[in-house]
Amino acid sequence: VSLFICDEVHLIGGDVGPILEVIVSRMRYIAAQTENKIRILALGTSVANAKDLGDWIGASSSNLFNFHPNVRPVPLEIRIQGFGVNHFPSRMLAMSKPTYLSVKRLSGGKPVMIFAASRKQAARVSVEMINFASAEEDPKRYLHADEKDIQDYLSQITNDTLRSTLASGVGFLHTGLTEKEKSIVMDLYNAEAIQIVVVEHKLCWGLTLSAHLVIIMGTQSYDGSEHRYVDYPITSIVQMMGRASRPLKDSNGKCSIFCYAPKKEFYKKFLYEPFPVESHLDHMLHNHLNAEIGTKTIEGFQDAVDYLTWTFMYRRLTQNPNYYNLQGTSHRHLSDHLSELTESTLQDLETSKCISVDDMDLSPLNLGMIASYYYINYITVELFNSSLSKGTKMKGLLEILSHSNEFESIPLRQGEERALERLARRMPLKVRADDGYHSPHIKAHLLLQSHFSRQGLSPTVQADRDSLLPIALRLLQAIVDVISSAGWLEPALAAMELSQMIVQGMWSTESTLLQIPHMTKDLAKKCSKAGIKNIFDLLDMEDDDRTNLLSMTAGQMDDVATMCNTYPNIELKYEVEDPDEISAGGRVVVQVSLERDPDDDEEDEDDGGFVMEPVYSKLYPKQKSEAWWLVVGDVKKNKLISIKRVTMRKKVHNVRLDFIAPAEGEYDYKLYLMCDSYLGCDQEYGLKIKVAEGEEEDSDEDEDEDSES
Repeated sequence: VSLFICDEVHLIGGDVGPILEVIVSRMRYIAAQTENKIRILALGTSVANAKDLGDWIGASSSNLFNFHPNVRPVPLEIRIQGFGVNHFPSRMLAMSKPTYLSVKRLSGGKPVMIFAASRKQAARVSVEMINFASAEEDPKRYLHADEKDIQDYLSQITNDTLRSTLASGVGFLHTGLTEKEKSIVMDLYNAEAIQIVVVEHKLCWGLTLSAHLVIIMGTQSYDGSEHRYVDYPITSIVQMMGRASRPLKDSNGKCSIFCYAPKKEFYKKFLYEPFPVESHLDHMLHNHLNAEIGTKTIEGFQDAVDYLTWTFMYRRLTQNPNYYNLQGTSHRHLSDHLSELTESTLQDLETSKCISVDDMDLSPLNLGMIASYYYINYITVELFNSSLSKGTKMKGLLEILSHSNEFESIPLRQGEERALERLARRMPLKVRADDGYHSPHIKAHLLLQSHFSRQGLSPTVQADRDSLLPIALRLLQAIVDVISSAGWLEPALAAMELSQMIVQGMWSTESTLLQIPHMTKDLAKKCSKAGIKNIFDLLDMEDDDRTNLLSMTAGQMDDVATMCNTYPNIELKYEVEDPDEISAGGRVVVQVSLERDPDDDEEDEDDGGFVMEPVYSKLYPKQKSEAWWLVVGDVKKNKLISIKRVTMRKKVHNVRLDFIAPAEGEYDYKLYLMCDSYLGCDQEYGLKIKVAEGEEEDSDEDEDEDSES
């Protein structure tokens, strides 16, 4: 890499700051180690400490350009208005009329964007804008197109409130809308068919829309994890303000900020002047150091300290010592602070069994490797290691999974406890909620259960669930690795089954036919009575019999055909190498051949015509590739002996499983082929091995010594 571009570099002071800082620091560190020069181009908004950012990325003073906030492609007029109402909902109501008057006075009929604190407020403000216009006998004031022209778009909207507001020229965007609805609102706004769009503040970073007038209606939102209203990050407000820019269309942009009165002076200072950015890396150092130790970038205590000298935090320590709890700014103080920070971080990682510390040498342990490979928190992998046991069943797995640190960020909204309590009553597994339902872990547990039960949820909570599922799947793969390291068979198979449940959105105790689109529980029972127990039985039926049994429309039958054609049919062949020569302590090698869809003869012999379709699931929010686990286990002893994960990228896969032979005797093992995405297609085979007595190495060595003498 010779050119590295880092956009929005001012976000180093935000939530993603530590990740951004480590990536850029690592690029410079690698360039220095390999002696390959790299050019780093960083782009961001005006900051007060631009020189420190420049030093960090290696930019000389002649290559550092820091512009005043007033310097923009389109000049921006900023108005800040304070509201003295302490009660948050009352303050939001007090802002409604001034928002309408600002649109009326400042927009001049040009596009307007209003940022609201929540999903509910975005919808409410949209309705209020129309109500105020109706009071002046001009309800269609914001509609700049013929109603007939937008009728086709409106017919595709399922949200009733959005459909009615769009008809009057006001749209809204929030996390509860479908991608289709968001796309329609943005298309109508870009075409200037509607004048106003109200946006939930969380969407400001992914927004490509621009406006003549931006109104930030309140600068606080409710944080469920802290049970209080918190201020928007200053970087988010700057991002929202930046939407008031339409080069070549406007000679200037306008922005009105409505805030709580005591905050008015704060925003005056930081919005008219460049703001400083500080590093938060010291709070998030554990996972980054663990990953670097795992890749052998850091192999000793001094390496870890040297690594920190490449960071932005290192540049800021002496510039703002109080912020980083530094006692002084001398070289000695700086050195002691870095050593203490590194030592405490490494101690935590050692306590979590992620790394081993031998004098001053550092080496990764299995748990640390798992954490860095699956990109999960070291606290989570410690939880898995301490909570999982050889007797862990599905219920326990679900509880351990939902208590992962990764789910701390699940949003909790005001009044959501009652909804979660009602949801808990309908779920098959009871949830421990001794301290109430206002916990992200309890919410994660209930959302997973609701996914398996195919429970309908509100659009917002559905969006929470959709964001949770891919994380849960990644965590489950880590759980399988942790269990495999301990050598437990039953919990590993249960975790693999849980992975299938997450992808297909159903309980493993239900009929596997429910994976088929448009299949209901009643229809599955009807199929079962007709002798159709699984998807393979359905595939073996005559076309006419299948059509009569399912009684679906032609379009639905097309979906069924698509799913059935994607459903995996794997032919497994295995062979133990040199079965008569296995001795105790020796290596047992099992050669396994996996062939996908062996009955299809269309593909060329070199796999040139084989295309692996993504997993078919209407209930999993992301596209996913199908993968398998090959497991050798001893059922009687609940012992996992060997495991390998295989991703099917070609028609035929040859896999080698090996393990150390046990003591002399005959053993009845099982060979499992477990899918991570579909239920009902797992396979199980008997694997018998006969182990002879191992050769005694000591006697051999003695014989060698005798012959030498």
